[in-house]
Amino acid sequence: MAAPFALAACDSAQETPEAAQTMMDDSMPDGDGMPMSGDMPMSDDTPMMEDTDAMHDARAEGTVTAIDPEAGTITIKHGPIPAIDWPAMTMSFEADKQLRDQVGVGDAVAFEFTTGPQGSSITSIAPK
Repeated sequence: MAAPFALAACDSAQETPEAAQTMMDDSMPDGDGMPMSGDMPMSDDTPMMEDTDAMHDARAEGTVTAIDPEAGTITIKHGPIPAIDWPAMTMSFEADKQLRDQVGVGDAVAFEFTTGPQGSSITSIAPK
């Protein structure tokens, strides 16, 4: 009994492209009732898209896991940084020689940094 229905479905799927276009045109809404993006109301609690090109300053605490003078980086295992929606992680930050000389591997540190599309750079760091 299912075979005739399956055949009927196959037959209707083999319609001409013109018939398929007519079917799509008839079944698709015309969009007149849909608000365009400029007409969409936004509530006060709707988060705005963050500017991905902007630089952001943040503060964090963590533990120095590596210092690479050749790459000019300090790697830090840090906790979550809510100010910029970062989870806890271990990452490398660019740091000039003066900043790299202030800490050692294994040091617990408090640090400030700037992050953006070009990377993340420590602007100040101090052992805790």
